Amino acid sequence: MRAVTELPTEGPVLQTAGMHRLDGKVALVTGAARGTGAAVARQFVAEGARVVLVDVLDDRGQAIAAELGDAARFVHLDVTDEAAWSRLVDGIAAREGTLHVLVNNAAVLHLATIDATATDAFERVMRVNVLGPFLGIRTCLAMLRASGAGAIVNIGSIDSVQGASLTGAYTASKFALRGLTKVVALENRKRGVRANIVCPMLGNPEMHPEIVGTDSGPMRTRDGAAPDLDVIAEAVCYFASDESRFCTGTELVLDGGHSAGLALDLPDAWFDPRLRSKGVG
Repeated sequence: MRAVTELPTEGPVLQTAGMHRLDGKVALVTGAARGTGAAVARQFVAEGARVVLVDVLDDRGQAIAAELGDAARFVHLDVTDEAAWSRLVDGIAAREGTLHVLVNNAAVLHLATIDATATDAFERVMRVNVLGPFLGIRTCLAMLRASGAGAIVNIGSIDSVQGASLTGAYTASKFALRGLTKVVALENRKRGVRANIVCPMLGNPEMHPEIVGTDSGPMRTRDGAAPDLDVIAEAVCYFASDESRFCTGTELVLDGGHSAGLALDLPDAWFDPRLRSKGVG
């Protein structure tokens, strides 16, 4: 029988269910001016965290920070700017003094067939969606390790686990982010930092561009409903909190089971237990 590693019974008080799960934690959320990032920031503040919101959309980011009050502040950041990352982290060290959680949410989406995907469009997606998180992780690791309970939560996509037509650049970037998550988890397993990835089927509708060569409509889920960003925020909060202290290097797919396999719409009558007696012969 495999030995079970005992969880510590002494040391810092862990914030778990029924408490403000992020009390005392400082979090950095990229792409926080709208959509998923804004929902995550709101959830974190509600759970007791102090949040540094970063984005290139200054007016909207400042508005979200103002809405959240003293527990939040906004800083302009282009996630592909290495020097800007260094300045940001230096500022957090000076002002907040610590960092417990990094949420890499900033991303861009490009919809086109491979034939219609320009090189500069592919490179832009990879820079924002992969280089940005890489720079964030590398720059924040020292502070996350020093906190003694660091958590990195990367925002992937259903396109991190399966392909979809028209998403060549995006799917490549999100598979890369999932791989990066696992390597960071392995390298930091004994250094006090966990890394996990949340993979929603759909996120911020504002990300949805027109398909190259067409006039596409707004993004919807497969059942026709608009994406529920609060569901994503709750999943991110789980990975950021001490509830997930034994989770690292893993992904949480939020897709209503669509990636599990082929689902057949079977008639209710087929689930009647009385059919068991007729199944022999």
